[in-house]
Amino acid sequence: MEQNNQNKRYRPLSVSGLGGVAAGNGFHENPDTSITQALEEAWNNGVRYFDTSPWYGLGLSERRFGHFLRNKKREEFTLSTKVGRLLTPDKDFKLENGLWKGKLNFSYRYDYSAEGIRRSIEDSLQRLGLPYLDIVYIHDLSPDNEDMKENWTKYFDEAMKGAIPELTKMREEGIIKAWGFGVNTLEPALKAIEQADPDIFLSATQYSLIKHEEALNKLFPLCEERDISIVVGAPLNAGFLAGVERYDYLGTFPDGVIEKRNRLLDLSIKHDVDLRTAALQFSAAPKVVSAVIPGAWNAEQVFENANSFKKSIPKAFWEELKHEKLIAENAPVPNDK
Repeated sequence: MEQNNQNKRYRPLSVSGLGGVAAGNGFHENPDTSITQALEEAWNNGVRYFDTSPWYGLGLSERRFGHFLRNKKREEFTLSTKVGRLLTPDKDFKLENGLWKGKLNFSYRYDYSAEGIRRSIEDSLQRLGLPYLDIVYIHDLSPDNEDMKENWTKYFDEAMKGAIPELTKMREEGIIKAWGFGVNTLEPALKAIEQADPDIFLSATQYSLIKHEEALNKLFPLCEERDISIVVGAPLNAGFLAGVERYDYLGTFPDGVIEKRNRLLDLSIKHDVDLRTAALQFSAAPKVVSAVIPGAWNAEQVFENANSFKKSIPKAFWEELKHEKLIAENAPVPNDK
């Protein structure tokens, strides 16, 4: 599970990570005790990469992560958070899409300026109660963001003038170790490689057993050329590959995904392989991937996710997946590295 850091750019300390959506009451409310137990289980199982964001529960995820991590030796874990939204107190704020459950107490506005980025990082450090960050992702600057849609390029231009130079400066100053984009589509990452010098991308919903060919063939080769690593977010498609009847962050199931999961399940049963384990190991297999960060809201889920990285999967399973064209022929599989 530990990362082999032979690269010039910073990489997370463990391949197995923990995403912070559940800690922000994503999809449903989760008690403080459940989140604390999940964090404890992650730590006890060797997880040393923790990813959060001001957006997750409008500050709640950062507060919960920081409460747990503040007593750990800071150099022993990797922490990433995100920038792009600034929070302001608002006792009545509610989200139309309802992603974050429970009382929020804050609203948000987008700000990708240099001043906004520095303020966002300072605000995050105060919520976390920690002295520095390892990785900062420019968050949700992407065409799938309902607040932006086709106007995302205008925000990108703002980030090119403000956020990106500021993050590069902070990296040079040693305030952060790495920066990149945290997005659910490929276009912003490809554009960032073309126009800037990112270290790492949190690419969510783009590399899983269900969907991976575009990232594999378009993004990964460019990242390898530049020594940029990939953190895979939503490797289980927000629980879909672990049996949850939800796909990514959508309210609907795209055509064919349920049928594909059923075929994957049939072959996993045939080869006595846990599908969750196969999904997590598949997402971690490419050389360019530095970490995989499934979410979890209780200790049992964390244990199962962390344990999946320790299990052995027969080669015949991967061979049959390729033969049945369920995964790309050129997709790396465990032990390929």
